[in-house]
Amino acid sequence: MSTVDLIIRGQTVVSADAIGPASIHVRGEKIVAVRPFADVSNDCEIVEAGDDAVVMPGLVDTHVHINSPGRTEWEGFRTATRAAAAGGVTTLIDMPLNSIPPTTTLAGFQTKLDTAKDDCFVDVGFWGGVVPGNTPELAQMFAAGVVGFKCFLVPSGVDEFPHVTEDDLRVAMPELSRLGAMLIVHAELPGPMSGTGIPGCHTATDRNVCPTDYVAFLKSRPRSMENEAIEMMIRLSREFGTRVHIVHLSSSDALPLLREAQTAGVKITAETCPHYLHFAAETIPERATEFKCCPPIRESENREKLWQGLADGTIEMVVSDHSPCPARMKVRDTGDFMAAWGGIASLQLRLPVTWTEAHRRGFSLRELTNWLCTNPARQVSLDSRKGTIAAGCDADITICDPNREFVVDAEHLEHRHKLTPYHGELLSGVVEKTFLRGKKIYDESHKEAQEAQEAQEQLGKGEFIYGGGSSQP
Repeated sequence: MSTVDLIIRGQTVVSADAIGPASIHVRGEKIVAVRPFADVSNDCEIVEAGDDAVVMPGLVDTHVHINSPGRTEWEGFRTATRAAAAGGVTTLIDMPLNSIPPTTTLAGFQTKLDTAKDDCFVDVGFWGGVVPGNTPELAQMFAAGVVGFKCFLVPSGVDEFPHVTEDDLRVAMPELSRLGAMLIVHAELPGPMSGTGIPGCHTATDRNVCPTDYVAFLKSRPRSMENEAIEMMIRLSREFGTRVHIVHLSSSDALPLLREAQTAGVKITAETCPHYLHFAAETIPERATEFKCCPPIRESENREKLWQGLADGTIEMVVSDHSPCPARMKVRDTGDFMAAWGGIASLQLRLPVTWTEAHRRGFSLRELTNWLCTNPARQVSLDSRKGTIAAGCDADITICDPNREFVVDAEHLEHRHKLTPYHGELLSGVVEKTFLRGKKIYDESHKEAQEAQEAQEQLGKGEFIYGGGSSQP
């Protein structure tokens, strides 16, 4: 009798130790062994990846704005996690803002858990938030299971999640260090904006610029905003010993600062996003507000330096920063970059966008797996379960064809709102199947009616991921 329930095998399996032919043996929700390709049993289900397919760990995305409760019309757990499954993502971590209430109190966290319960296709964890005056809440939220905490150094765009100053951080960071909790930081300081005449991420009152011109918006968020913020966070991390992570790094000018700090032992890491690695400011059309995000997409020379930062390890991961909104908030009718909401919808496309650009620069499947799976899992202390194909890990598996090209049709994306700058882009890397803890949650080959029925059966199969400070299992 077979001791396994499922075997997934392929000619190119990206396991913890090797890339090549292998069979993944699954019992229940766990991988029990990674064995030679031919080592299979006939009395269990066998999933055969095609000769051209790659079998890799389920992706882990630690930067997703689901916006529920309170702004579920922007996205919501059901559509976000279904898009994740279609993109090969088996674990995501939800951001603490844009929901009402935000995840800045224990009560707010419990409200979010109640909202997401039985409404997820993939496993979901949660960041808490650091805002002025909520330091007494941090220990309670960490014990309840948030994976860490996020703050903004500039206005976030929503009133219920105010930004913090250095004085606020000097109150919060000793507590975060005591807890052993990570602080992830939207690293822009408002000071450098004053010389541009264009304040804020989402609105502007000064009209001495052309609001439909992307270059004008880019100048409103200069690299110096990021550079000065990162300098401050390096200094504070060194002083308090707090683990700090820079989210959505856009300014390549900050890479030497980060590299030097990391070499000196400062506990600081960084991520970047597919849109910074794929697009370039020079090619963004007038009025194309779907490209607006904060910090902004910068020039092509900046993009290439970000790739160098990934190559040398200064940047450890690529996450989506999926930040959707209703199309009306992008004000495409006026094309006003200063008035449009800043955020890019991309959760389903992280793998093909990153692989398309990585492959043309000569990067390997191992590096791709590190950036999309292994390193994000380690960031939130899930590396013993997620992000790796190895015995003892959850059977989270993605099968994709890295050589298949497709043109993005936004209407076929699973996101609630379809407006995305990737519409019409030619990408490589089609996700064919996604498995969550041994259960198939996405199959590209299924007809729509069958897929809808099977998807409904999988709804609610996603579980909550609790942080290391929690007593939850």
